[in-house]
Amino acid sequence: MAVRTVRIALTGTLAAVALASTALVAPSVASTGPDGTAAAHRATQEALDAAVEEGVPGALARAEDRKGVWNGNAGVADRTTGRERLPQDRFRVGSITKTFVATVLLQLEAEGRVDLDDTVDSVLPGVVRGNGHDGRRITLRQLLNHTSGVFNYTEDEELQQKIFGDGFFEHRYDTREPRELVDIALAHRPEFAPGTGWSYSNTNFILAGMAVEKLTGRPYATEIERRILRPLGLRATTVPATDPRMPQPSGRAYSTLSPDPAAPVHDVTELNPSVAGAAGGMISNPADLNRFYSALMKGRLLPKQQLKEMRTTVSMGDEAPPAYRYGLGLQVQELPCGETVWGHGGGINGSSSAAVTTADGRHSLSLNFNADRTGDAGAVVEAEFCE
Repeated sequence: MAVRTVRIALTGTLAAVALASTALVAPSVASTGPDGTAAAHRATQEALDAAVEEGVPGALARAEDRKGVWNGNAGVADRTTGRERLPQDRFRVGSITKTFVATVLLQLEAEGRVDLDDTVDSVLPGVVRGNGHDGRRITLRQLLNHTSGVFNYTEDEELQQKIFGDGFFEHRYDTREPRELVDIALAHRPEFAPGTGWSYSNTNFILAGMAVEKLTGRPYATEIERRILRPLGLRATTVPATDPRMPQPSGRAYSTLSPDPAAPVHDVTELNPSVAGAAGGMISNPADLNRFYSALMKGRLLPKQQLKEMRTTVSMGDEAPPAYRYGLGLQVQELPCGETVWGHGGGINGSSSAAVTTADGRHSLSLNFNADRTGDAGAVVEAEFCE
């Protein structure tokens, strides 16, 4: 049932869905920032308002540039209490996690502990074998830029029903080991031979997380924390393993769990993030995401050579227009106005996010909708950088 969308805010979402839901619409609330900042971001605020009018319960965004910081929101964080969304609210970031994981692997390459052109099998012997898949023919680089051809485990129909459909409430607290998710993918044929195409696959980053653990002897979550979160002071960002709860402050997350826009809206806030793991299990807030992507583009996390590798992109084929290209856990988009932004989108049950920045890291935007089947986050990005 997965639908691949190409809007930067939703490209590569774990759920990969963009349909309408019936959400309670509340009036927008005032944006905050220095004098004149709100006026400068009026178009962005209007895009948040439009998302709520389209059915998103609550929209949240933070922009940072040379003029200062602007926080905008619309709608509600909680449909029951009517509580407004707060600038410091945390949310599940979905596939934005991929940029963090890719950064760690590139750091390991810079340290001489691995080469991204090493095969998957050289790091994870025997893990990717069967049904046409062969880790001896796939490189770590091909995992990070989605040219491996490995089947996307979240497109397995049985698993989809358990995590995105009718089986969600029965299975929301299930723990799923990375090897289990890989095996689900390997039960299907590859999308193509390694290096001959492009296809978004969450399995690639489950394997990347496993590679980090094998290379360091520590979980990928620990490496993200000690290499990125602590040095940058990202105190609102966490890498939960199996804990289904959300840290505070945070709102609720909503989904219809159905492609039918008339289906009832459910509160899906609590879930075991192990089903997403290194492909999309992290939690953050707009300020932390802006700081991360800005620091990444400014070269604070990677040496020049590794940042160049990360920003070396490939075509996304038929899955996206020419304006979109994919690097190593990082996407670039040329906006209609000619501005170029780097970042990633992410979605998971009840949450759709985007975090982007300019090539110099000086103008950043992070946003979140507390819904997974409605709203045009790409319109918010274009409003911020073009209007």
